[in-house]
Amino acid sequence: MRGIELRYVLTHHLLHHGTCSIAELAAELDSRGFCVQGRPSKAISDALRWEREHGRVFRRGRGRYGPARVPRSTEYRIHRRVMALRAQATGDGAAGAATGDGAADQGSR
Repeated sequence: MRGIELRYVLTHHLLHHGTCSIAELAAELDSRGFCVQGRPSKAISDALRWEREHGRVFRRGRGRYGPARVPRSTEYRIHRRVMALRAQATGDGAAGAATGDGAADQGSR
């Protein structure tokens, strides 16, 4: 997992659980069945840097991040995408197709 998918999963977790450390976020990804390429701590901090620049996440200290204010439409889009990714990770591909978050949807961005 990388790119927008990783950013959305991390942002979604922070929005629902509050401030977390990089290690806690890595453990959450692992518990959900997501695999991060390379060194997880670096991939997570790089993804959250992008989210910080766009105002969705704040840095709360060394290696700790928390949620910022996110528009409802953006939060809804993130939520739908994360639910589809979770369904794919558990092997339930039909749920991802039912939400319309498939490969065809990615091409429109």
